[in-house]
Amino acid sequence: MIIDLARRRQVSSSPAFGGLRRKLFEQGMLPRRDVTYNLTRLSSTGSLMSQEQSDQEVRMSRAVLQRLESLEGAGITHLRKPRPRNPAVAAAPIASAAKPVETASIGSGRTAASPAPADLPPTLFDSASSEVPLVPAAERPALLDIVRTEVAGCTRCSELAAGRTQTVFGVGNPNARLMFIGEAPGADEDRQGEPFVGRAGQLLTRIIEACRLARDQVYIANVIKCRPPGNRNPLPDEVLNCRGYLERQVAVIRPEFICCLGAVAAQAVLKTEMSIGRLRGKFHEYEGIPVVCTYHPAYLLRNPDAKRYTWDDMKMLMLRMGVEL
Repeated sequence: MIIDLARRRQVSSSPAFGGLRRKLFEQGMLPRRDVTYNLTRLSSTGSLMSQEQSDQEVRMSRAVLQRLESLEGAGITHLRKPRPRNPAVAAAPIASAAKPVETASIGSGRTAASPAPADLPPTLFDSASSEVPLVPAAERPALLDIVRTEVAGCTRCSELAAGRTQTVFGVGNPNARLMFIGEAPGADEDRQGEPFVGRAGQLLTRIIEACRLARDQVYIANVIKCRPPGNRNPLPDEVLNCRGYLERQVAVIRPEFICCLGAVAAQAVLKTEMSIGRLRGKFHEYEGIPVVCTYHPAYLLRNPDAKRYTWDDMKMLMLRMGVEL
C-alpha cells in the first residue's frame, strides 16, 4: 500500500485530511496518542485549528502537515508501507537517549536505524520503516533553491520576520558528506545572508580545516533561518515553524553525517532536552544519519578550555568518516 502525497494539497483543507492521518496512523507512521485529532479546518496562516484542540494537538497537527510538505518539497511523492515490526523488539525498553549508535565498520557511511529512545518524542515517520530515496546530485541545487525561495518569503514568526534584514538559508556543497547545523543567525549572518561568517564562523572554518576538509566541501545551516532579537535562543514555536525547512534541506542533501553545534541545534534535531555536555562524545541518529553533537563555536570563544572537548568530538567523527588526521 502506498500513499500519494501529490493529493495532499487538495485534501489538507477538508475533512478528508483526517483519512490521510488515519492511513499514516495505521501504517505506524504516526505515534500513538490517547486523543482524537480533529483536522477539519485549515486557517489562512496554514495552522490547523479546532475549537476543542489542545495546544499539544495543534502542534501535532501542524507537524504532520509540515512533514508532508517537507517530503513533497524534497521530491518524495509516495510513502511505502513499512515492514511489520517484531513485537518483542518494539516492546524492549530503551535505557538512555544518549546511547551510542552501533555501526558495522568505520567509514562505512549509513548506519542501521534504531528505535527512538523512550524518553524522546517519536518522529512522525520512523526512519527504520520509511525508505527515503536519495535525490540525484544534479537535482539538488534546484531543489534547495526552491526551499530557499520559500524561506525568503516566510512570515510564520512575525517577530523574526519584522526584525530581520534577510533570511539565512544555508551554504556549501549540496553533495556534502558532512552537514553542520547551528542554532540561528547572528548579526553578521543577518547582514550577509550566510551562516557562520562572524567570529564564531571563523573558528568553525578553522575547525573544519583542522579536520583536513574545506568549508566548500561541507554544508552549513541553522535550525532557524532568521536572527532572533538580541541573539536570544530560538523559542520552541520558532523552532517548530522552521523545522520543515531544515528537514527538507537534510532530505535533499542527505549527508552521511551531521554535526550539531551547540545545545539548541542538538536538542532540536534529536528532539531531546538533554544538555550538550551529556549529548557530546557519542553518536546519535537522525533519520538513519549518524549525528555528533559538540559545543557551539561561540561558546568556545567564551570558554577556550572547552576546545579540547570539541576537538575530541571531531576526531571521533573523522575516524568514523575515514578521514586521517
